[in-house]
Amino acid sequence: MRPVLALTATRLFDGFRMLERHAVLVEGDRVRAVVPAGDIPAGARRRDLGGGLLAPGFIDLQVNGGGGVLFNDDPTPGTIRAIGRAHRRFGTTGFLPTLITDVPDTLPAAVAAARAVMAEPPDDAARVLGVHLEGPFLNVARRGVHAAEHIRAMTEDDIALLCRLAGGPGRILVTLAPECVPPGAIRRLTGAGLIVAAGHTAATYDEIQAALAEGLAGFTHLFNAMSPFGSREPGTVGAALAAPEAWCGIIADGHHVHPAALRVAVAAKSRGLVLLVTDAMPPVGAADPSFRLYGQTITATGGRCTTADGTLAGSALDMAGAVRNAVDLLGLPVEHALRMASAYPASALFPEPRFGRLVPGRLADLVLLDDDLRAIETWVGGVESGGGSRA
Repeated sequence: MRPVLALTATRLFDGFRMLERHAVLVEGDRVRAVVPAGDIPAGARRRDLGGGLLAPGFIDLQVNGGGGVLFNDDPTPGTIRAIGRAHRRFGTTGFLPTLITDVPDTLPAAVAAARAVMAEPPDDAARVLGVHLEGPFLNVARRGVHAAEHIRAMTEDDIALLCRLAGGPGRILVTLAPECVPPGAIRRLTGAGLIVAAGHTAATYDEIQAALAEGLAGFTHLFNAMSPFGSREPGTVGAALAAPEAWCGIIADGHHVHPAALRVAVAAKSRGLVLLVTDAMPPVGAADPSFRLYGQTITATGGRCTTADGTLAGSALDMAGAVRNAVDLLGLPVEHALRMASAYPASALFPEPRFGRLVPGRLADLVLLDDDLRAIETWVGGVESGGGSRA
């Protein structure tokens, strides 16, 4: 039987507190314990990581692409693996490959591809936790870069299909415009086990209240592509900030939302309900800053992915960059920023998360960061980045 692995770091964040000179004990693919470096059991295989910060691996609920590929272009296991390998380099150990609005056949294909990867032994990519279906049931008035010709009303057949798809492994997150789906649809989807978030929506405050009553769980890229907060009509943003239990994903790249607005969101929401997402596109982890989307050329310049007319089209953000921005642009403590990238998204996905904190019994998904919060190494299920061999 393989001996316990002890990973010792100068600083260790277990998801609750920052510790000095502690070790994570890894047994198989799980965390056995976190102990002072002087209490490592005899017989453990030791690795001293030197300087840096060892923390729970990052979890990203919105990943459209990376490594030069886009999920929509080829919703297959190979595409997902390429995206997962690219993002693992930046500390992401678990993610939802995200399919944006497209032709109807891509939706079941995307779910099938994600589940095919989940059924295989881990490789050198980030762990697939399910799939995010962002569209096509959106409001065309708030479509952003989503193709208007593919946005459509949700039908009874669509509801039935989504409910059937909910029966497999992993979580399915569906982003939709609540005002554009039939009454009761959200209740049926959440009752079947899907997670429903509001996004690309012109919903009023009252329409969001009705959606929350049906089980709406969260809000996709808060502030972007949704009705804004006003003094007499709080809109989707106001409803999101006021909702006591709904989570909000934020793109902290300094381009999608002004840092002051994000600081307001963090201050307004209960702890644990604002989480970092990337909305990443193919340039993340790739040399080529350009890609094609809906027949248009999108180029990443200065960290912004835009069409020729300047419309934002996802981001060039990675999760380590999002953590740095949460610290540098939003002024948050490192511990809070790390939770926003790990424990909080884990809780948004799972009632009883197996990830996001370094506590006994949870999966050993970790990231080692340098003093500038850049990813050095990752472990998924105790397996070091590079695949196959353990640290």
